Amino acid sequence: MWKYGLRIAAGNVKLNRRSSILNNTVCHFSPPTSAAVGTLFPSLDHVHRCFSSSKSTKSSITKTKKSEGKKSKPKGGDPGAAGAEEGEFGAAGGDDLEAGRAKRLADDEKIPSLDVGPNGRPLFTPKDTTLSQLTHKDIGSYFKFDEAALKAVLPEGLASGIEDEFNESWRPALLVRKSYLALRDNFRRLADPPMWPSDSKGVKLQKQIVLDGPVKCGKSIALAMLVHWARDEGWLVLYAPKGRDWTHGGYFYKNPHTGFWDTPLQAENILKDFVKFNESRLRELRCKIHDPIVLGEGAGVGYLKGADAMPIPEDSTLYDLVQMGIKSTHAAVNVVVRLRKELSVVKDVPVLIVIDQYNSWFTFSEFEEPVTPRSCRPIHARELTTVNAFRSMMHEDMMVGAFSHSTAVGKLRKDLPDVPVDARQQFPRYSLDEAEAVCYYYLRQRLVRREVFNEENWKKIYYLANGNGAEMRWLAPFMR
Repeated sequence: MWKYGLRIAAGNVKLNRRSSILNNTVCHFSPPTSAAVGTLFPSLDHVHRCFSSSKSTKSSITKTKKSEGKKSKPKGGDPGAAGAEEGEFGAAGGDDLEAGRAKRLADDEKIPSLDVGPNGRPLFTPKDTTLSQLTHKDIGSYFKFDEAALKAVLPEGLASGIEDEFNESWRPALLVRKSYLALRDNFRRLADPPMWPSDSKGVKLQKQIVLDGPVKCGKSIALAMLVHWARDEGWLVLYAPKGRDWTHGGYFYKNPHTGFWDTPLQAENILKDFVKFNESRLRELRCKIHDPIVLGEGAGVGYLKGADAMPIPEDSTLYDLVQMGIKSTHAAVNVVVRLRKELSVVKDVPVLIVIDQYNSWFTFSEFEEPVTPRSCRPIHARELTTVNAFRSMMHEDMMVGAFSHSTAVGKLRKDLPDVPVDARQQFPRYSLDEAEAVCYYYLRQRLVRREVFNEENWKKIYYLANGNGAEMRWLAPFMR
């Protein structure tokens, strides 16, 4: 069998003989002409023209430099404007780019005419508007936050989606969405039913809601805004922005009395987060359950010698109960369990439980139980004492959870255990109208250049991102 290697050099093709003798016959080939090469291998002639030139390389470089010099000097227009545009979107360094954008945003604050959204509507809500005063007329507008005040109301931490939006847009503002207003109004009517007929006829109010939906559709942002509104209204809110942390990290021990697994470090962090904002309210609420707190194993220190339980004085408040768990690692887990029971009997103020990354509680935790010297059994989240106390929605308390598809939990079945059948709701991505308002906002924040902004371009970004908020924000600067 004959095998030939193909070699290309200076526009000629030569076939080299790898095996020369077959049946005592030697085959000789003459080099084909350039015309034949172009006919048989049209792409090769193109390659040769692209990577070889009969002209001097020096002259080409000189012409290139001259043409670049001519391009750097605009023939007409405002040179200052051209330089400013290059400083903001050109090849300037990162520091110069950010400094230029910051200066222009500061100058834009003095021009109220720029705060205009689609169809001439206001881009921002009125200055003194609160989250409680938002109505359907404000849908599509941006609500401005005081970032320091926002962190004070949400000391447990801001959702990553909020931080990304603030950092990229350089303004602490969030879009008012119809889906958020529906969520807020649902719990508002539950706590304070209206005396007159509601506009939303046929809408069923739900005390337990699970928000599901595509990744980066705004579920965590909606939960954070709901918590902000409820705390502004004086509610007692237990907010866990990272429910996955309840099932990962720290010590874990099996409680011989309950059969569940205690995680004292997580329990202590839960109590610390809960008291950060709610301290004044907790000092006003008396404990209704006075059974002693059973002590368990402490974080890394084992059992407490000489004591099995800790009494609850008659005049104790919920603040005293929480401090008991913070100060004693042996009592932390059972204090969290007792706190869940106490929240169910609070009648003086509305109580709301908000859990983000709620789907992390329906899969396996990070912990494992040794079964044999060479094997371990993964421990399910429902086997953890703290998760077991808060996971169920089969009660009359107001509770809302949100799935987080950024935690790689995987798809869960439609009917979840301990969750009402109708509790799961789909949270939508941006609609076309919401996407238009978002793009106008990014134009206002100079993520998009005005000369390339038009309806066709922003719709391309919307359809390319399929309404994903994070992807739209990332694509906006590439609008051309």
